[in-house]
Order: sequence, then structure tokens, then C-alpha cells
Amino acid sequence: MKPPRSHRLSDYQIRKEGWEALTERLGVSGAIRFLMQYDSGRGDYTRERAEILAGLSFEDALAGIRAASRSGRGARKKKRHR
Repeated sequence: MKPPRSHRLSDYQIRKEGWEALTERLGVSGAIRFLMQYDSGRGDYTRERAEILAGLSFEDALAGIRAASRSGRGARKKKRHR
């Protein structure tokens, strides 16, 4: 199976192609509005995650996920498109 075209492009080419696709579909102002919705975030995710999960075993995490799933908490219901 042939790899997707994007696997053969340099980072520069990916950015160029992506910008062209966005501006073609959304126009320049729409593409800018789209890109402005993304940022690199704040804080140190790796450190925060380690602190949050400290002492939590895989089994405990899995049990919590299953309990939330059974109770409907955190479960997203799919919207039906008409």
C-alpha cells in the first residue's frame, strides 16, 4: 500500500499546502479565523498529568472510566444529522 502523499512532503510543503487548502475553502479571513482558534496552550502538561495521576494504578483508572461510562458521565451522545 502506498503511503499518503502527506508523508512525502516536507514540513514547509505541508504548511504551504494546508494554507492553500484553507484559503481555497474558507477564504483568507476565514483561514486566519480558523488558525487563531489554536494556540500552544499554557503550563506543563507532562508535569501536571504526572501529578494528577500519581499513585493511580491502571486498574483504578480503568475502573473509574467504566463507572463513568455506566453512569453516563462523560459519555458523549452522537447528534443525529437530519
